[in-house]
Amino acid sequence: GRLEAVTQQMGYHPQYLDSFLKMQHYLMHMDGPLPFDCRHYIAIMAAARHQCRYLVNLHVLQFLRAGGDPQWLRGLDFIPPKLRNLNEINKILAHRPWLITKEHIEKLLKISEWSWSLAELVHAVVLLAHCHALTSFVFGCGCEQDEGLGGRGLLKPLSPGNQCFCEATAGNGCGQELLRINRKRSLDSCMELDSLRERMQRIHVETEGREETRLLQQDREEGEGQEAEVGVQDGNLAAEHCSDLSGGLSCLTDTDGEITSATNLACYMQDPDFGYQDFARRDEDQTQVFRVQDYSWEDHGFSLVNRLYSDIGHLLDEKFRMVDGLQSSAMAKRQGCEPSVFKRGIWNYIHCMFGIRYDDYDYAEVNQLLERMLKVYIKTVTCYPEKTNSEMFDRFWKQFKHSEKVHVNLLILEARMQAELLYALQAITQYMI
Repeated sequence: GRLEAVTQQMGYHPQYLDSFLKMQHYLMHMDGPLPFDCRHYIAIMAAARHQCRYLVNLHVLQFLRAGGDPQWLRGLDFIPPKLRNLNEINKILAHRPWLITKEHIEKLLKISEWSWSLAELVHAVVLLAHCHALTSFVFGCGCEQDEGLGGRGLLKPLSPGNQCFCEATAGNGCGQELLRINRKRSLDSCMELDSLRERMQRIHVETEGREETRLLQQDREEGEGQEAEVGVQDGNLAAEHCSDLSGGLSCLTDTDGEITSATNLACYMQDPDFGYQDFARRDEDQTQVFRVQDYSWEDHGFSLVNRLYSDIGHLLDEKFRMVDGLQSSAMAKRQGCEPSVFKRGIWNYIHCMFGIRYDDYDYAEVNQLLERMLKVYIKTVTCYPEKTNSEMFDRFWKQFKHSEKVHVNLLILEARMQAELLYALQAITQYMI
């Protein structure tokens, strides 16, 4: 059994990985306003906006494990209207979050048979923002393209055992070896996070000091020696095989031996042509620049989300602080600046693309700190992650280590997630007022 590809990449920064896993475990598996099957279906809807088969397939499997209705996997036309009504803010948050208004919130909360509660909506918004941002990391680090090999910079494989969402095997929860799925297995059987932390720390120590080229070469050699055909078994059922793994898992086998196709992601979204549009080119009658001095995560968003969805604010805040505290002295030194200055330049550049401005920041610094190829990479991964190709990751910053490139992708993930949350939570605040 191998660590799931995203976890492998984040394993280059184990302290961040720890906070990421705690938040994700709480969001997906602990008590909260939304039922477990709905959480995974919302994640499917969010990942589909960026055509991320990696996450869609992973959450399809988790949706079935949570007892979800297989009919829902046929598309949005087969789900309850309450869930389907979430499609509009899913679309807007994924591509143009500045368009979210209190009217969108009011429409979901209005009294009717399919209305949302405030607590449910906050849970859903955090889920959407989390999955949108995670697709950027998936594409940015090449997990989608290289899922068959477990992603770039493969860490040492762990021993087989019971694994949960946080520790899904080989890439998309399947990759070279499909998860042995048992939908009757309780979610409580997931590995304890403390044990997972210890294993990740051990892996980090084992891999520390290895040359980047050696890691990548080892990854290729291991990938070439493995079979692409795998089996999935449940109890006494005969093993079913899926041999077409190109471009992501194309077939999923549930415990009844039925095949669920996840190749056509269009069924999980409406208005597929709706995408990112440069904020600087927006129409004059659209939302004005979002000023952090007027509504910030620290002063406004944190307290609201924590009040409506207990404890999630603390976990999100820890994750934001953790990525800000990651060591980046080598990256900053190569760019000729202080680590904090370099990281702030990346963070503010990402927020600028979503119309979020800091009055105390000189944006001329962005052009001085970030070379052109890095800016192109950041914008693509942030705004059009599905357009990221496997060469882009290797092409930018050739002189930088793999772990430093992963660090940039973590900054993209967190900055994008916070941007979406700021817009959504501000709209909820305006509705409440």
